[in-house]
Amino acid sequence: MIGFARLAGAALAASVVAIGCASAAPAPDDLTIGIWATEMAFAPGLHGDLTIAHAGSVWRATLGGGEVKFAVVDAQVRFAFPNNGGEFRGALTDNGHAITGFWLQPAGGTSDPRDPGGSGQAFASPLTLQSAGPDSWHGTITPLEDRFTLYLKIYRNADGMLVGAFRNPDFNSNGNATLFRVTRTGDTLQFAAPIDQPTPQITQSATLLHSPERIQIRWPRPGRTFALTRRSPTEAAAFFPRPPGEPKYAYRQPASANDGWDTARAGDVGMDETTIARLVQRLIDSDPAVRRPALIHSLLVAHHGKLVLEEYFFGFDRDRPHDLRSAGKTFASVMLGAAMLQHLKIAPETKAYELLAGMGRFANSDPRKAKITLAHLMTHTSGLACDDNDDNSPGNEDTTQSQTRQPDWWKYTLDLPVAHDPGSRYAYCSAGMNLMGAALKTATGAWLPEFFERTIARPLQFGPYYWNLMPTREGYLGGGAYLRPRDFLKLGQVFLDHGLWHRQRIVDASWIDQSTASRVAVTPETTGLAPDQFSNVYLKAEDGYAWHLSELHVGERIFRDYAASGNGGQLLIVVPDLDLTVVFTAGNYGQGGIWTRFRSEVVPQEIIPAIRK
Repeated sequence: MIGFARLAGAALAASVVAIGCASAAPAPDDLTIGIWATEMAFAPGLHGDLTIAHAGSVWRATLGGGEVKFAVVDAQVRFAFPNNGGEFRGALTDNGHAITGFWLQPAGGTSDPRDPGGSGQAFASPLTLQSAGPDSWHGTITPLEDRFTLYLKIYRNADGMLVGAFRNPDFNSNGNATLFRVTRTGDTLQFAAPIDQPTPQITQSATLLHSPERIQIRWPRPGRTFALTRRSPTEAAAFFPRPPGEPKYAYRQPASANDGWDTARAGDVGMDETTIARLVQRLIDSDPAVRRPALIHSLLVAHHGKLVLEEYFFGFDRDRPHDLRSAGKTFASVMLGAAMLQHLKIAPETKAYELLAGMGRFANSDPRKAKITLAHLMTHTSGLACDDNDDNSPGNEDTTQSQTRQPDWWKYTLDLPVAHDPGSRYAYCSAGMNLMGAALKTATGAWLPEFFERTIARPLQFGPYYWNLMPTREGYLGGGAYLRPRDFLKLGQVFLDHGLWHRQRIVDASWIDQSTASRVAVTPETTGLAPDQFSNVYLKAEDGYAWHLSELHVGERIFRDYAASGNGGQLLIVVPDLDLTVVFTAGNYGQGGIWTRFRSEVVPQEIIPAIRK
């Protein structure tokens, strides 16, 4: 089931080979058996204590030894450090006792060109500076840290073959194969995949160095050379779901974090704790070095409004925001509902080009553009030449973000040609969902991160989060924001509670039904793909407004659910009939055959059966 199978026999065989007998020296190949690793973290150059002070009309901001002077106009506090050091956008609040706003972190890799994991986008994170005396304010900038960790486990499998598994929890950079055959010639290690074919399609070489012992390898994702050093299982604890040697898992009630969640024991809300503990123990026992492992980073469950399960794996924890990937697209729908609650002139029926006419003139004039609505953008049926699954599509997300001719991705999308009549063809289009950000900004007059903070993050008592930005410093709504998993779970609870969070209305109750109703079927017919092509790209399903709809089969019973989902296994799943919401975060990027089963198998086969009443 979804790559969770364990190779106990292989592990035993590897142990026997590694230990050997007292009278026989291990084979040269076996000297490489074990776990090897390298870790790096890259933080932007400017971070830490930020102080703002003024004398008369002269204002100064100091951070990390840098200083910048600026002016405050109409209580607006804005400044930028030179050399792309970062920006602040905020305002004096609380009668001048605080400055509230956002720190704009530079795009990944700009502060350290060696950074192998930079996202290529900037991030905005909320920041409040408190009064530190007369005419002085102080706050702490904690930027989103870029991490890159590469593990290599070398062992003998059940067939006696020496194999290697590269694992990278940050991006699932595994060398384009989950297992490699390992051969050693002198101090050269050769990695070849697939392991069960005589002619490998993927090869990678490394050098075994001595004094100190390490494996030197050039890794494709960042295009640089790393030196992996030997680690004990304890030293490589994050390679495993949980550090080796921990006692058997015992179910525990989630801790209260004063963030709005009421926690409870699962048994107190009608869930069997033994069933839940069995699931968590299975995740803990899973082997990350098998052919297709499930790399679940977190699993959270709320039932009857109580947080009853919160568990983290592979070194992740409660306070570490996680990349939501395309699961963040669902916030386009939620923010639209929040704007409609304020009676602003925006709705699913709003014509996109009419609303955004101020951004024109638009290239590729076509009368069909006038028919494109926000509903089309939220259901991937705009008809624009935008298909994330087609590398030749001009609106493909990678094409949009890599091109440099037009830094305004909203304008770039509006300038695309029309490929199909609006509403007639389904094609997954991140750029179209991102265009919802332009619609929201135009209708609300607010910068997207500020509108998100005011209407969702602040009322839902979010902890630290990071909203990714386009080159124009406008908020990107095509996915990729970083949130704490327990904050993401709150969105599901809001929808179960008819748009409320602790009696504060986030969206109108009618928007829950409207946005999660079926709006488009995803089939070979609606995508225009042949059945065999379709199965390589999509699953048959239905979509609402930025929600993915499906049915969960539990024995002979069927439960309707709707979900926000993102590449790798970022899932928020809501099951209204059971008053249940579930969050997964995971690192199975590019492995849809694995992570889609978290929803289709783990939830109906292992979580729902725990519900007794």
